[in-house]
Amino acid sequence: MRFGVFYELQLPRPWHQGDEHRLFKEAMEQVVLADQLGFDYAWEVEHHFLDEYSHSSAPEVFLATAAGRTQNIRLGHGIRQVIPNYNHPARTAEGLATLDLLSDGRVDFGIGEGATRLELGAFGIPAKRKRAMALEAAEQICNMMVLTPYPGYEGEGFSMPCRNVLPKPLQTPHPPLWMACTNRDTIKVAAANGIGALAFSFLDPEEARTWSSIYYDIIKSDECVPLGHTVNANLAMVSAFSLHEDRAEAIRRGQDHFEFFRYSQQKLVAEDFVPGYSNMWEEFLDARGDASDRLIQAALARAEYDGAGIGTPDDMIRHLQALQEAGVDQVVFLQQAGRNSHKNICESLQLFADRLMPQFKADADDREAHKAAELQPYIEAALARKTYMQPLSQEETPVVKASVRVAGEDGRKR
Repeated sequence: MRFGVFYELQLPRPWHQGDEHRLFKEAMEQVVLADQLGFDYAWEVEHHFLDEYSHSSAPEVFLATAAGRTQNIRLGHGIRQVIPNYNHPARTAEGLATLDLLSDGRVDFGIGEGATRLELGAFGIPAKRKRAMALEAAEQICNMMVLTPYPGYEGEGFSMPCRNVLPKPLQTPHPPLWMACTNRDTIKVAAANGIGALAFSFLDPEEARTWSSIYYDIIKSDECVPLGHTVNANLAMVSAFSLHEDRAEAIRRGQDHFEFFRYSQQKLVAEDFVPGYSNMWEEFLDARGDASDRLIQAALARAEYDGAGIGTPDDMIRHLQALQEAGVDQVVFLQQAGRNSHKNICESLQLFADRLMPQFKADADDREAHKAAELQPYIEAALARKTYMQPLSQEETPVVKASVRVAGEDGRKR
């Protein structure tokens, strides 16, 4: 099993001078520590205009900084908003390739589309068309990273002429492709397109098993026609994360902040919002009351506790074993949420690396090799079903007329 850390860069109110600076610097220090401790992935989201919930509007900058300060951890866009209204596909392809070169091939490319009116409305994206627009753009981004030159495209969401999109990524044919998934339907979409599933839902092991079964059944079926130029058959699931030798302390440190993440996520989608004047943290505390104290008392009354990522090392072992048995390939820890402290996050990361990581990573290479061998014929069949954009020969490539005509010796413009 592989492990990742995940960042929304949450900053609940009240805001004070220097809070955003501290938030970004501490998050970067956590990624550096995760790299040193042997975590496999650092995932950074892209959101816009979501007060308190996410201040991560430029993940390409954050990940580029991380590339220069880390050695081994993979750097994941989890996710990049690929609809052209957010980011032109050619600019996404250029940025991905540049980051891949600078990081020595450590980039993963998660695609997303946005879910809130705050984002979609600001960029003029029709909610009913966002999925189609995202998949269309993602396919062309992959083509841009592979083809020399890119032949050009006339589509529903965007069009562009033939150009050679530079640079090209270090990983071939392109960085692994992932998709944000929040329900069974999006799991099916990811599998049908041969894309890794970033499951941004907090599932019990039984539901995780169902999602895994749905996903891998489609990967092995004729439904799978890759969107990109390769298949990334992987299922990653997000988990809460707060670890301490004392279960009550783990709950006290992490539960409120994790619950705020879920509360604010739902509120931004389901309720009206006044930009710049949110007060979600105070509203959350008023609604929540003494929930953590009640959870602590209930947890202390049981020998075993299912905190879904919040608890002691033994609690976490049971949680991860259940997800591993359900078919989850990677667990992504939501560590930076609510108003949790940098100190507590770093202590949880260190405790996890000391007590849990060795036993779960000991056979990871063997598991992955066995899985790759099992899936190889299905992946080959899926790639054979794909209709590829064809490269252009030099003769077929259109000439781009010069902007300025230079006069020859006879005075005529050439």
